[in-house]
Amino acid sequence: MNHVDVAVVGGGPAGTAAAERAADEGADVVVFEKGVPRADRDRLGPDSTDAAGFLNYWVDIAQLDVEELPEGVVQRELNAAEFIGPEESVVVDRTGIDSTYEGFGFTFQRARFDDWLRERAQEAGADYRVGDSVLDVETDLSDGHEHTLTLSNGEEWTADYVVLADGPQRRITIPVLDSFLPEDKPASERLSPPETNHIAYQEYRKFPEGALEQDRIKFWWGWMPGETAYPWVFPNADNVARVGLTMPIGMDIDDFEKGDYRLLREDDDAIPKGAEYIRRLLEELYGDEYDVEEDFPVVEEGYGKSKGTETYSISSTRPIDSPTDAGIAVVGGAMGTTSAFHEGGDHVALRTGKLAGELAALGELDAYNDAWKDAIGDEILRNVAIADVVEEYGPGEWDTTFRVASKMLDAADSGKILTRQNASVGVDGLRLYKDYKQAKFRYRKGKYVQLREAEYRY
Repeated sequence: MNHVDVAVVGGGPAGTAAAERAADEGADVVVFEKGVPRADRDRLGPDSTDAAGFLNYWVDIAQLDVEELPEGVVQRELNAAEFIGPEESVVVDRTGIDSTYEGFGFTFQRARFDDWLRERAQEAGADYRVGDSVLDVETDLSDGHEHTLTLSNGEEWTADYVVLADGPQRRITIPVLDSFLPEDKPASERLSPPETNHIAYQEYRKFPEGALEQDRIKFWWGWMPGETAYPWVFPNADNVARVGLTMPIGMDIDDFEKGDYRLLREDDDAIPKGAEYIRRLLEELYGDEYDVEEDFPVVEEGYGKSKGTETYSISSTRPIDSPTDAGIAVVGGAMGTTSAFHEGGDHVALRTGKLAGELAALGELDAYNDAWKDAIGDEILRNVAIADVVEEYGPGEWDTTFRVASKMLDAADSGKILTRQNASVGVDGLRLYKDYKQAKFRYRKGKYVQLREAEYRY
């Protein structure tokens, strides 16, 4: 039987970052990644699906040196993000948070980024095994903690520490956590992927010359129903853009007034599929000038997983603590840090992975739950609070918010956007500021954690 110091389940950003940091600290590390085929990768690799953008301060959260990225990873430098409601819109040209990265942000090619992370982990000494899925993890706590991992090829591996980085589907994470939780409060119910995740869909579309704004990412809020449901456009290189959307799983169209949403039709008898939503969005934006299917073709060669399209899950839950006394850390999407609200979360995935890998290698994993809160707690608190504020928003509320946000940006001389002074632009601004501050207060001191360390039983 093979034995390592640290076994990592999942080879995405969080898992690979954990492997690199653990190997850097001298640990014997193996990464198990089931592997998926992609047209933009020459080999099997992780399920590299994301809108794939970095804001400036996310670079610091991720502890990422952008200058080290190989050619082709960064696709477009961004100057702004545009948020578009049914009638109102706002262009945000700053994050209001100090950062070492001088620009507003950038889009990047996720598969190339993941391949670069993998190469760094391997150079540090980690063993990266793609094509071997982990089927089961059993933990023996009779003398410290030792874990036995059973692979799809029949092999068994043991490890002193396990880092679970299997993404928002949590295929391995959920049964592992269930073994440390009371039977009446299982993770399989509290973190069930169909109930706690959003579904995301994207297409790689070639835009006509001049039709794509290359310097900004765009989001359309209040155009489709559902909590944190919205389409978006991320510019790539060569007039190709990722046009996609996120929405909750399992919505019933009868719960919504069809006439309120620009992407619904009166004869819809179910929530439209992702591809139909994208077609309708492009028709709304460009149909008067272009033939969408002819002039905005899906780029099938060399992009994505299925002829230029991708479907994937994004965690929309609040984060969880890990059963660190058992020598287990949960990171990235499996941990619930990749939020549907802020479109992914590679930055927090990288940071949590690095922390877990380093602490496991040093035999100090018991510090992990406090360490990740210190490192990304402010970012998680912001996202959880804002998502809480806008949970029940419909088209009208989004228009009001964007109208107020424009005024607040004009008043933001200091660079910070959501402040008490900026909110004085009017009653709606003060209400937005009050709601946000109250939400932050509710989740203060780590109360945004939905499964706490004290709940685990050993």
